[in-house]
Amino acid sequence: MRYRYLSHIMLLALASMVMIWPLRLDAKDDYDIYDLSLDENLVTPQIKNSKQADKIQDFQYDMAVAFKRSNYEVEVMREGEVIVVTLPASLLFEPNDTVLTTLGESQLKPFLRMIKNPGFYKLLLVMHSDNTGSSEYTLNLTRQRVNVIFDWFDENGSVDYVVPYALGETDPIVDNNSVENRKRNRRLEIYLVPEKTMIQQAKKGVINISKHQ
Repeated sequence: MRYRYLSHIMLLALASMVMIWPLRLDAKDDYDIYDLSLDENLVTPQIKNSKQADKIQDFQYDMAVAFKRSNYEVEVMREGEVIVVTLPASLLFEPNDTVLTTLGESQLKPFLRMIKNPGFYKLLLVMHSDNTGSSEYTLNLTRQRVNVIFDWFDENGSVDYVVPYALGETDPIVDNNSVENRKRNRRLEIYLVPEKTMIQQAKKGVINISKHQ
């Protein structure tokens, strides 16, 4: 079930309602994010210390509110530890195209800040489509689009902690039974997952995205 961000107050409610249960990994503290599935990347690294978790949740709340004030569609998950920002594909690409638009670049620019401090965040780029066309077509379209976005991050910053996923038509948020619903299903989800640098800062008591370790 998906809970949409309706207001700043709702954000706290969502933080307690939406979560993903941890998965068992063979090497919890030594893993390659590019070898993990989307579900695995969403739950690693785990934040086991409650005080560190509280610090991170407070920081993520403030970041989510800032995105909301900039008119992004925002929700939170994993008890408020992970931020999800959803961008309509129409803001990034022309219909059936795979060339990132100028508007798309402006929509993505705020996320460059998230990767300037390596290891602070892990960005999961998840591209979706509606069910127009064959499954092969929609999967290929989302794969090309997410790779273009990944390349854009590479050209403008770093992709050491950026992982692309293409899901085609497999994860709609609404039924593909109208023009408006199909538009909603065509989207990019950007997951901002706390990584080791943020967790280390939380252990010290102060989280600062601009502070390099």
